[in-house]
Amino acid sequence: MNAKPFLDTNIVVYAFSSNDPRNGRAEALLAAGGIISVQVLNEFVNVSRRKQGRGWDEVHDALGVMKVLLDPPQPLTVELHEAAVKIARDYGFSIYDSLIVAAALRADCSILYSEDLQHGQIIEQLTVQNPFVE
Repeated sequence: MNAKPFLDTNIVVYAFSSNDPRNGRAEALLAAGGIISVQVLNEFVNVSRRKQGRGWDEVHDALGVMKVLLDPPQPLTVELHEAAVKIARDYGFSIYDSLIVAAALRADCSILYSEDLQHGQIIEQLTVQNPFVE
């Protein structure tokens, strides 16, 4: 079992959002290290550019910080997609949430930090934790 947690996209987005009250907790999680997937990187770029209006240089710098603090991202593969489809079918998650869960399971993580899934839910050996729940 991997002692490092898997970080969902919302965690890394908040870590780079200084105007968000969740920033401090998200920054601490990012600084502590963990695992993400290529999907998380793609979603981060999309949110940063389209929703937050960040320039390419700022996005590039943030990606560089993630590269230093986090393990190499889990790749998107056909096998991951197939595992995600099964998770989506079995748990009723969206395919995108299922891809996050499948990547966390592939990395053998025991914790998935996410604001999007049910806090405390257990999927195989993976426990979902919303780090913003008090």
